[in-house]
Amino acid sequence: MLIEGLGSGPLPEWTPRIMMIVYNPTAGHRRAQRLWRVLDILAASGLRIELAETTHRGHASEIARHAAQAGVPLIVAAGGDGTIAEVANGLAGSACRLGVIPLGTANVLARELGLPFAPRAVAAALAFGRTRMVWPGMAEGADGALLFVQMLGAGFDAQVVQHVPLGLKRRIGRGAYVAQTLRELRRYDYEPIRLVIDGTATTASSVIVTKGKLYGGAYMLAPGASPTEKGFTVALFEHAGAAATLMYGAALPLNMISKMPGVRLVRAEQVEILSDHAPAQADGDDAGIGPWLIRDAPTAMNVVVS
Repeated sequence: MLIEGLGSGPLPEWTPRIMMIVYNPTAGHRRAQRLWRVLDILAASGLRIELAETTHRGHASEIARHAAQAGVPLIVAAGGDGTIAEVANGLAGSACRLGVIPLGTANVLARELGLPFAPRAVAAALAFGRTRMVWPGMAEGADGALLFVQMLGAGFDAQVVQHVPLGLKRRIGRGAYVAQTLRELRRYDYEPIRLVIDGTATTASSVIVTKGKLYGGAYMLAPGASPTEKGFTVALFEHAGAAATLMYGAALPLNMISKMPGVRLVRAEQVEILSDHAPAQADGDDAGIGPWLIRDAPTAMNVVVS
């Protein structure tokens, strides 16, 4: 069988003959158009595709878990980092491969791994199924364990994530986060967050426990970090208040945030966020509040790359 339009030659033996694509139908018209362009190319190639639409939060995890148990070899998250994390939660511990059609606002993991964005290139990557091992993080809290593929943040950035209007996010993308940041500057209390990093106690105004180097899209947060490796980089924001937050925000698009006064990067194998008042976000989605015990997930995950 040939993949018409994706290159010449037969498919490798390990090419998935069936894939399930998990998609949130409320993601917006433009994103739906991009998805259908990828699906049209895949369908024309003769691959069997099943599209599963989510109806509520956590549904992507349920779909992925059942599909993996049924033996589907490749499950594709069509969406942003939150959708990817939900699907990854459902695949945890299985041999199923994770594919990505990046349709989100920031698409941090896709940028981290150098995944393609053009529909034909996305379809080619999924069709040929070459993978790279990624080590997710696992956060254990009062409501159970939560797997994340890129980061868990506690403090101001999580406050913004938890309160950004979903409708505004769909309409203007990253601009919604800027608008919500300005709102939260006036009402966030900046209470110190207590944490323990590999046995050493410390405090910070905000903290981001990240697997990779990027944040909020293509912006550099933790140079040298990689989601393909075990362990984390912990970004500690030690200066509190609206002025410091604005300073950090201005440094982010300049890729200077790791060099700003009051920002400290620490490598770690285990992080305990002890404060039970701090809002948290995981891969850009609301994660509630702490405390959290953060370690590597028990097993790595195969993610399809270009």
